[in-house]
Amino acid sequence: MDLVSLIGTILAFVVIIVGTILKGSSIGALWNPAACVIVFLGTIAAVMVQNQGQVLKRAMSMGKLIYKPPKHQPDDLVSRVVGWSEISRRQGLLGLEPQIDAEADSFTRKGLQLLVDGSEPESIRSVLEVELDTREQIDLAAAKVYENAGIYSPTMGIIGAVMGLMAVMQNLADPSKLGHGIAAAFVATIYGVALANLLMLPMASRLKGLITKQSRMREILIEGLVSIAQGDNPRQIEAKLQGYLS
Repeated sequence: MDLVSLIGTILAFVVIIVGTILKGSSIGALWNPAACVIVFLGTIAAVMVQNQGQVLKRAMSMGKLIYKPPKHQPDDLVSRVVGWSEISRRQGLLGLEPQIDAEADSFTRKGLQLLVDGSEPESIRSVLEVELDTREQIDLAAAKVYENAGIYSPTMGIIGAVMGLMAVMQNLADPSKLGHGIAAAFVATIYGVALANLLMLPMASRLKGLITKQSRMREILIEGLVSIAQGDNPRQIEAKLQGYLS
């Protein structure tokens, strides 16, 4: 669990609530069912129109990574690659076969399988780089769903505010309803702007950062596997991969 992200999310709600109280309003003033429908369901509808079902499904599955991000340990990866190179020098490439099942990551298993099968170094690089680019594009498209939600939600908030003001204009004959009606109209704007800037856009940026780190890890892996296939010395491989860490 990433406590920083969790605390940040909680703090986002606290800021809105405490700010409302300090401004002399009440917490109840923040609740408006009509504004919720317009902003939240409107944003979801816009995102659904823009994206395919598979992209939305991937975006939802990636949402948990914000609070439970994968552990990116490049030092550990370099050590494992060096260990594989030492095994290959002692036992040959077939000696790496038991390592395939020990790996949880499908990308790593595929790379090791190509190595055990005796694929040429450039063939290994080509196959894995294509998969790397494909996975990266799929994940970035999913992360962009959150970014798009952050773009649409303020507009939905404005729509909600305008619709609220329209309702107020219809009750001009009753001054007692004007203040409450205008306040309720602007709740939609708060929903839209807060949803974008306190949740959706930060979440999109966080996911993009995680995707970048994951791609960097896979670049290290590709370079290591290609070096093993070329028969490089373990110490040379370690020195080469350490350049990614600096």
